[in-house]
Amino acid sequence: MSDLGLKGQRSRGLLVDRLHKMIQAGQVIENRRGEFCLTAKLDLVTGTVSGHRDGFGFVIREDGGDDVYLSAREMRSVFDGDRVAVKIIGRDRRGKPEGDLVEVLQRGVREVAGQFIRERGIGLVIPDNARISHRILIAKGETARARPGQIVVAEILDYPSQHAQATGRVVRVIGDPKQKGIATEIAIESHGIPTAWPRAVKEEIRKVGKSVPTSAKKGRVDLRDTPLMTIDGSDARDFDDAVYCERKGKGWRLLVAIADVAHYVQPGTALDKQALTRGTSVYFPDRVVPMLPEVLSNGLCSLNPKVDRLCMVCEMQVGNDGKVTRSKFFEAVMRSAARLTYSQVADFLDGRSQQAVPKALHGVARELHALYKAFARARQRRGAIELDLPQTRFELGKKGEITGIQAVQRNDAHRLIEECMIAANVQAAKFLRKHRIPGLYRVHPRPDVERFDELRLYLVSLGLKVPHSEHVNSQQFNRLLEQVRDRPDSAAISMAMLRSLTHAEYTPNNIGHFGLGLDAYAHFTSPIRRYPDLLVHRAIRHIVRGGKPGRYGYSPGDMERLGAMTSASEKRAEEATREVEAWLKCEFMENRIGEEFDGVITGVTNFGLFVQISELQIDGLVHVTSLANDYYHYESGSQRLVGERTGRVFSLGEAMRVRVHRVDLDSRKIDFRPVSGQQERNKR
Repeated sequence: MSDLGLKGQRSRGLLVDRLHKMIQAGQVIENRRGEFCLTAKLDLVTGTVSGHRDGFGFVIREDGGDDVYLSAREMRSVFDGDRVAVKIIGRDRRGKPEGDLVEVLQRGVREVAGQFIRERGIGLVIPDNARISHRILIAKGETARARPGQIVVAEILDYPSQHAQATGRVVRVIGDPKQKGIATEIAIESHGIPTAWPRAVKEEIRKVGKSVPTSAKKGRVDLRDTPLMTIDGSDARDFDDAVYCERKGKGWRLLVAIADVAHYVQPGTALDKQALTRGTSVYFPDRVVPMLPEVLSNGLCSLNPKVDRLCMVCEMQVGNDGKVTRSKFFEAVMRSAARLTYSQVADFLDGRSQQAVPKALHGVARELHALYKAFARARQRRGAIELDLPQTRFELGKKGEITGIQAVQRNDAHRLIEECMIAANVQAAKFLRKHRIPGLYRVHPRPDVERFDELRLYLVSLGLKVPHSEHVNSQQFNRLLEQVRDRPDSAAISMAMLRSLTHAEYTPNNIGHFGLGLDAYAHFTSPIRRYPDLLVHRAIRHIVRGGKPGRYGYSPGDMERLGAMTSASEKRAEEATREVEAWLKCEFMENRIGEEFDGVITGVTNFGLFVQISELQIDGLVHVTSLANDYYHYESGSQRLVGERTGRVFSLGEAMRVRVHRVDLDSRKIDFRPVSGQQERNKR
C-alpha cells in the first residue's frame, strides 16, 4: 500500500474493491502467495465452462478463440456455467486446445434442482441438468423434510474441489417426478431461469400507465391512419411487429413497424438489468417466462389493435426482383388495424374464406402475398437454406398433463411474415455497418469441417455430388436439399444436413449468416422477447436522433460481453424447452407401451438406430441387441448397420414399424423394438 502512495482506510478499500473487480473480470489472478498477476502475462484464457453429461467439459473463450477442452479431472472443481481462467497445456487427440484449471473467477450456479436420494443414510441431490455431473451432499437436518425420490432445489453451501464433493441444503421441494405438469418447474429450476421480479423492477413498472401519453407521441411520424396489421399464432399474447404493404412504381412500399421497447426500457435501470439477466423470453408448452413484465410485454409494448402504440419503423422500397433498393428507419406512433392469425390469413390467401380478413385489409394482404413471392424468388437465387420442418404442438389438460401431440405444418402466412422480418433485419444490420456503431449481429458460421466431412461421406455414398467442406456455400447446400426433396428418405437426409450446421450466435463481429445466404444480418424485430433486438433498437435510435457513433453509450468491448451473455441465455432457453418437450413426449408415450407406429430411421450409430414417429415427431432408440439374431457392424461413411451373417442393412431414411418397449422419464428416453416382419431387409 505504501509503495502505491495510498493513505487512509478509504483509499485502501477502494484498491481492494478494484482488485476484486479485476479478478472477477479475469484481468488479474491472485496466486497462492497473495500476489496479483496479469492473466495476459501468464498466458491464461478466460471463459465460461460448458459441461458434458460424460464428465468432461469445455471453456467457451471470451476472446472468441477455439473452445478449450477440460478433462473430467479438471471438471471436478467446477460446475457448468462457472467463469474460469485456464492455462492451455497442449492439444487433444482431435487437435483442439486442452487446458488446466487455474482459477474459478465467478460461480455460475448457486442453486441446483434435482432428485433427492439416500445412499447408506447419506442425503444426496442428483442434478437434473445433465451438464452438471456432481452430486450434492445434503447434511442431516438440511433436507427440508424431502422424501427420497422427490425433486428438490438445493442451495450450494460449499463448492466442489479436487478432493471434496459439493455440499448444500434443500431450500424447496418441487414435488414427485410423476406429478403432472412438473416438467416445466424442474427445467426452470435446473437451468436457473429467473421467474420472480426484483422489488426495484416492481417499483419502476408501477409508474407505467396503461396508455401512451400525448407527450411521448410528439416528434414522431404519425402512422395511425395507415392500416398496419399484426399476424401471429392464435395463442400469441404479445405482438412485436406489424406490417403494411402497397404497390409503388414497379415494386412495393413495405413498412415493418416494431414495438418501441427502447423508449420504456432505459439503459442501467433495474428493468434493463433484469431484462439482460433473462436475455430472452422462454416459451414452454404450458407457460411463458417473459423477458419483460406483463404490463409492458402484453401492454404498452404490445401492438394491440385499435390503440395507440409507439414503434420504430423500417420503411423499404422493394423491386419486382425482391431486392430492397432503399430503406430508412424512423420513430412513429401507430394504431394496429387488426390482430390476425396465420390460419386466418392462410384461409384468405387460399380462397377458403374471404371473411377471415377484414374487407378493408384485403388489398394489403394480397400485396403482402405478392411481395412474399418476390422475396421467395430472391431467397432462392441467393441460396438461403430451405428447411421447412414441421413444428410440434402439445395439447395439455387442466392439470398440465399431456393429452395430444400434433405436427403443425407451416403455411404461406408464416413464410410471408418471416420474409418481411428477414428483410427488416437485413436493413438493420446494414444500418449498423454503415454508421459503424457498436451493435450485435446475428451470425451463422460455415458448417463445422469435421461434421460436414462426415455428412459428405454419407451423401457421396448415396450418389450425390457434394462440394468439399472448405468450399461449401449456402447455394450448394440448398442444391443438395433440392436433389433429395422427392426421395422417401428426404426428411432424414435433411435432418442429417441440419445437424452438420453450427449454431447461430450474437457477436459484434459480423461474419455474415451462412444459413440465410446473407453478408449482414441482425435481430431487430422482437425487442419484447430478445435482448439483442433491444440493443439494436438503441443503436438505431441513437443515430436517428442525430447522435454520433463515438458518443454512443456502448463500446465494442461492451458488445463483445453482451453478445456472449445473450448467446448463453438463448442456449439456456433452448435446452430448457427441449427438456420439457422431451419429458412431455415420454409422458405421452408411457400410456402407449406395446402400441405400434410407423417411423423413419433418423440416426444410425454403433449401438443402434434412432427412429422418429413422423406423425408425432417423437424419437426413440432401437438398440442393436433388439435387431435380428446377427452381429451388426456400423459403417460411418454410409450411415448404416450391416448384418455380418445375413447381410441385412439398416440405413438412414428407411421406413421402420416399431413397438413402444420402454419409457424412462428420468433420462427422458424412449426405447422401441422392431415389429416382427420388419426386420427383413434387402441383402447386400
